[in-house]
Amino acid sequence: MQIKSLFKKDIFRSINGVVKAHQLDDRSVWQELDEFVITKELDKHFRKFLSAYLNVIDNPRDPAVTGKMGVWISGFFGSGKSHFLKVLSYLLGNRPHSYEGNTKRAVEFFDGKVEDAMLFGDIKRAVASNTDVILFNIDSKADSKAGRDAILSVFLKVLNEMQGYDGDHPHIAHLERHLDNQGKLKAFHDAYRDITKTEWTEERDAYEFNRDQVVEAFVRTLDQSRESAEKWIDNAENNFSLTVENFCTWVKEYLDSRGPNQRLVFLVDEIGQFIGMDGHLMLNLQTVAEDLGTLCEGRAWVIVTSQEEIDKVLGALRTATKNDFSKIQGRFQTRLSLSSANADEVIQKRLLEKEETVVEDLKAIFAEKGDILRHQLTFRDCGMTLKPYADGDDFAGNYPFAPYQFRLLQKIFEVIRSVGATGLHLAKGERSMLDAFQSAAQTVALKEVGVLVPLYDFYPSIESFLDTTVKRTIDQAPENPSLEPFDTKLLQVLFLIRYVEEIKGNVDNLVTLCLNEIDADRLALRRRIEESLQRLENETLINRSGENYFFLTNEERDVNREVKNVDISGPEEAQLLGDLIFEDVLKGQRKHRYSNNKMDFTFNRICDMHPVGGRVEGGLIVSLFSPLADEYTLYNDGKCVLESSNEGGQIIIRLQDNERLGRELRTYAQTDKYLKTKSDSGLPDSTKRILRDNADDNRERRELLTNLLGDMLTEASYFAVGQELKIKASAPGACLYEALEYLITNSFSKMGYLKYLHPDPLKEIQAILRSNDVSQHTLALNLEENNPQAIEDLRNYIELCKLKHHAIVLYDVIMKRYTVRPYGWPDWEVILLVARLLAVGEISLKLERDTLSLDKVYENIKTPAKWRKITIHKRKTSDPKALQNARQLGKDVFAEMGPDNEDALCAFLKERLRSWESALSSFKPLADTGDYPGKEDINEALNVIKPLLSSDESYKFIDRFNQYKNDLLDLGDNFHSLEQFYENQRPTWEKLRSAYQKFQLNRLELEQDEEAAPSLKRMGEILTAPAPYAMLYEAEGLIQTASQLNKALIEECREKVTVRISALMEEARNELEAVSADGNIRTQCLRPLERLLEQALNQESIAHLNQAEQEAVRALDRAIEKI
Repeated sequence: MQIKSLFKKDIFRSINGVVKAHQLDDRSVWQELDEFVITKELDKHFRKFLSAYLNVIDNPRDPAVTGKMGVWISGFFGSGKSHFLKVLSYLLGNRPHSYEGNTKRAVEFFDGKVEDAMLFGDIKRAVASNTDVILFNIDSKADSKAGRDAILSVFLKVLNEMQGYDGDHPHIAHLERHLDNQGKLKAFHDAYRDITKTEWTEERDAYEFNRDQVVEAFVRTLDQSRESAEKWIDNAENNFSLTVENFCTWVKEYLDSRGPNQRLVFLVDEIGQFIGMDGHLMLNLQTVAEDLGTLCEGRAWVIVTSQEEIDKVLGALRTATKNDFSKIQGRFQTRLSLSSANADEVIQKRLLEKEETVVEDLKAIFAEKGDILRHQLTFRDCGMTLKPYADGDDFAGNYPFAPYQFRLLQKIFEVIRSVGATGLHLAKGERSMLDAFQSAAQTVALKEVGVLVPLYDFYPSIESFLDTTVKRTIDQAPENPSLEPFDTKLLQVLFLIRYVEEIKGNVDNLVTLCLNEIDADRLALRRRIEESLQRLENETLINRSGENYFFLTNEERDVNREVKNVDISGPEEAQLLGDLIFEDVLKGQRKHRYSNNKMDFTFNRICDMHPVGGRVEGGLIVSLFSPLADEYTLYNDGKCVLESSNEGGQIIIRLQDNERLGRELRTYAQTDKYLKTKSDSGLPDSTKRILRDNADDNRERRELLTNLLGDMLTEASYFAVGQELKIKASAPGACLYEALEYLITNSFSKMGYLKYLHPDPLKEIQAILRSNDVSQHTLALNLEENNPQAIEDLRNYIELCKLKHHAIVLYDVIMKRYTVRPYGWPDWEVILLVARLLAVGEISLKLERDTLSLDKVYENIKTPAKWRKITIHKRKTSDPKALQNARQLGKDVFAEMGPDNEDALCAFLKERLRSWESALSSFKPLADTGDYPGKEDINEALNVIKPLLSSDESYKFIDRFNQYKNDLLDLGDNFHSLEQFYENQRPTWEKLRSAYQKFQLNRLELEQDEEAAPSLKRMGEILTAPAPYAMLYEAEGLIQTASQLNKALIEECREKVTVRISALMEEARNELEAVSADGNIRTQCLRPLERLLEQALNQESIAHLNQAEQEAVRALDRAIEKI
């Protein structure tokens, strides 16, 4: 039986694949109503619509109901939403339709289609009222979408056309409306016909050319003056004002003129596509719907279609603008969404419906070959569900198509339109699923049952609408002598799925898509497809990324040819491979933490003899050989074993041969290099898109290479330290981990010297350096937990360096000796060993030239940046006897026993000496004045202390300290006397010195006194003594004795002198009285005597008192002379 015989209806009959709002010829209308399928989904939508529509009819006075007069119908391209909209217009208008002698009203076509009597009753009730319907595609009706009021303008245009007014000139339509409202429109038509001999409706678009005739017709019709009519006509366009309120008022006036039950329905196709992302247009629609709902009270409806649901459209617009679209949601509360299931069911019923006998035959075929079909129709790596036949009924309902083709073709239509691979027609919706399936069915119509429709049979249904650049590639394929006929079909399949991300173009999926028979041999077809793919790839018609193949347009082919011509050198290829393996697969690993001691070991990475990343001095070596290396064939097992013994032991990884690796790696490298040269922002948009696609493909290719190399690493051969390893791990990182563990264990022979690793070595280092207990540290060196074998190795190394006179830099000790082979000790464990030798005094550390004291060591070694500046020195230590002598001498000098540890004792003694030095240095300035004692003692003491403090090594200091024994003992005695004097006795000294200087005024008189003379003499002896410290206790008594006697002598002399001066003054006065001298003479004579008397009363010097007496006698003589 031929395929065409399976169907109830002729598969070759004419079907409007795409329903168009303006296509209203009798045949099209009749077929659209007659073949309209009420699917399960549409049944629900009819009920929802009728519920809302009848609710308004039943509640004409309820604003909460009448305002909900909008319907939003959404559905993907080809889902049947336009057909549904058009059928609603037929139903609501319910006009009679005739075709081939038959006449039916629209509702009659539904008698039998609707099984539910109540639903059919609701349909009849809805269409019973008088309803005018205006169905239009808004894009085709619009003059321009640029204006903000574009939707309002279109609504007015279709309203005017429906009323018989001029649709293209709203101001002319407004004149007609004015005439019509006055009942004079027909009279105007008659007047115009009488004047021009033509019909107004045929001439009105060119009214400006017939201005005089129009004016004359207005004069006759309205009985106006010519001047008034001319003014009206000339200013009609300028005076016309279009607002939403005006428009809705005109709609209401029209409805009112037709009676209270009259309704008007605007049915707008593709409103969503028209609005796009223009928020102003959406606001325009919102305002129109809002005012129609308010003014017309539910008698004017707006029903629209859109590919997107209203919430999604509004969500995108809210993101792009700040406008408020809340009101439109209230108007369009009835929302009907058509899914792919609706399109599937329509195709099954309109196109694929079969006679009952045929259905049974097909069920029998499925019963026999259902298992084969389930195996045949399989996909992998799909991001969408592509269903096979579910059962016999599913097979009978869809045959010769597979169920997955409905959803896949829908997706193909969507993506081809979205990426712009088609011309205007498909983009405008002039192809549908129904049309595509009919075309494909016709391709196999003459074949026998048993065939299946392959995907390439759908290609002709869109071929004529494809963009030229796409179509040319496929059209030229049959002319290519290198290709076979099947190659063109496969190329068509690859084009159809090119932009469907959910299905991959791998060979397995291509086999399923190209199946053309139920019993097709998949293996044979697979071989045929693989050969075809190779030919297509050789001709650069397709591209390969991993397992997936992609169709290339002409421009894409040009780019791919340029990519293939990019030169990639061997080192570039090796570098890329190394990056992929070590950076992508192994996550950039450069260090390995050894499980036994948690130490990090750095390793150098090499790929095909080329280093990957920077080289680390002293690092381990991991060298990888791939099939791409020139030396690959030389590296058999024996060569790898030998190489792995070099460099003290290294890891050799030899990948297994893989043909795919080289091809994919080279393609990636060429594409990556090519894309880096094509960053010009001036490139055409199409080229930029191709480059973006190539970049996306290359990212996927890199991921594929990463996965491939990961698998190759787990299957690779591993060699280390002269052995082939038996790796047990099954992940690339784990395989390398296992190899590194083996390498470290077998090439670090002295790692075992560190038997104990401290959990916090820094804390342990700090504790050791803070403790001054040398004996305890010495005993601890041999404890097992302190790694005595490692300490001994470090001690021997330091001794060896000393014998060779090599500088021992701390950084070199750590990083160049003990962290590398054969030791492999953690760096802080090495520092801890150094700290232990430092604590027991076997070594010292110097920062540049200065020896670090124990309390300064930690703050410097805790910073690795300082390790290069620190050197280790083997210390020469004092013998125990010298140490004990110094300790005893320190006690004798400082009256305090120092510690028994050399460093601690050295620090103790130096601290005391520095303290004395500081004190003596503060005494010295006073002593140097000569007014204070101890100058020579201070200088001698400082001359002893400073050389001792200049000894930076402890053994030298101890030796010199013992040598200075006598000086230090003397210094001890002298220091205490000096310290006592300058800190306690100095005030007494200064008092004594001050008193002695005072007594010098009356020294002669005091020396003649038998009591005062000895005291004065003793005071002089004390003040001139080189070490007067022990005598100062006498000072107070001596000062007191001398002071008392000095005071008595002064008082006695003062009494005698003042009496004598007073007598002389009296004598002068008598003389002045005798001569009655005036005031001036009196002053000149008495004032000198008065001054001398005043001086005598305060004078402390006996000699000066006697002198004052003599001066008074001479003053009296001068006064008598004046008198």
